[in-house]
Amino acid sequence: MSTSRRRFLQTAGALAPAVLRATDKAGTKAPVLGSGKHTYEAIHDWGELPSGIKYGNTHGVVQDSQGHIYIHHTVHAASESPDSMVVFDQKGKFVKSWGKEFKGGAHGLHIQKEGSTEYLYLCDTKRALVVKATLDGEEVFSIGYPEQSDAYLPGPDGKKMKYSPTNLAVAPNGDFYVGDGYGSSYINQYNKKGEYIRTFGGKGSAAGKVDCPHGIAIDMRGKTPTLMVADRANNRIQRFTLEGQHIEFIGGVAQPCHFHYFKNGDMVVPDLGARVTVMDKNNQVIEHLGDDSASKYRETRTMSRDRFTPGKFICPHGACFDRDGNIFVVEWVEVGRVTKLRRV
Repeated sequence: MSTSRRRFLQTAGALAPAVLRATDKAGTKAPVLGSGKHTYEAIHDWGELPSGIKYGNTHGVVQDSQGHIYIHHTVHAASESPDSMVVFDQKGKFVKSWGKEFKGGAHGLHIQKEGSTEYLYLCDTKRALVVKATLDGEEVFSIGYPEQSDAYLPGPDGKKMKYSPTNLAVAPNGDFYVGDGYGSSYINQYNKKGEYIRTFGGKGSAAGKVDCPHGIAIDMRGKTPTLMVADRANNRIQRFTLEGQHIEFIGGVAQPCHFHYFKNGDMVVPDLGARVTVMDKNNQVIEHLGDDSASKYRETRTMSRDRFTPGKFICPHGACFDRDGNIFVVEWVEVGRVTKLRRV
């Protein structure tokens, strides 16, 4: 574990903001999705992105206690700035950017309050790192290859198993769980100091096995905290104890990427299969928002922004509720897309 404290804050305040449209591509009123208490106005391309920053694949989104929204993206090849983290206020005004080290590898993003201080936990698929940082991008620690785990011992040929962490979750006691979604499909558990505890999961479809544990979150809605895993390639959610024991499978999702919870118990699941799923506190589907799963969305994701259909999602990759119950969605599309689902 590296404990170096590097500074990777870079602001782009000198860059003039280019306001992205808050309505659909025809300039008409933003489309409305959902129904009843779960009705939202879809504001695509939310936020005043500076002209010197061009999104790559937008992979993660969180909100801090001040209402600021953090967008983690891979950085487009045409971007003047190499910064992978863009921060907006709750009205969409640009605040700052940083994180050039994550260019090309920016992926999972989690925010955690520890005492009176908030920290970001970031996953870098390119450098195969998990990084804990301050809200300004100062590194607290980083963790690389899980050498301590027997599951990752070199094979007979001496080669190491691929490791590429996609997301993580932090338990109430500070333990954190890292999903090796793009590597071995194992889940690795560490204590709050970053010391290794255990490995569980591994590739498969049986109970306790996962195939691309792409997203992972602590579910605090019940009497006992549990671990929710977006078992993406198996098209399901799998719930575990905090010790790594299988509890149950949850359906109703299509290539789930991650989770976030609202104070009323609702859960939002960005489904890579072209929709955003909202579930209730009992993990029953309430709405599939912006469903375009019948389309050729994997082709659309490589196209220019004017080819995106208003009110339809392409490849949702990250999502979070804000404190007012609005939902922010970021998508795995080559030019990036941030959508605010404003609660109506």
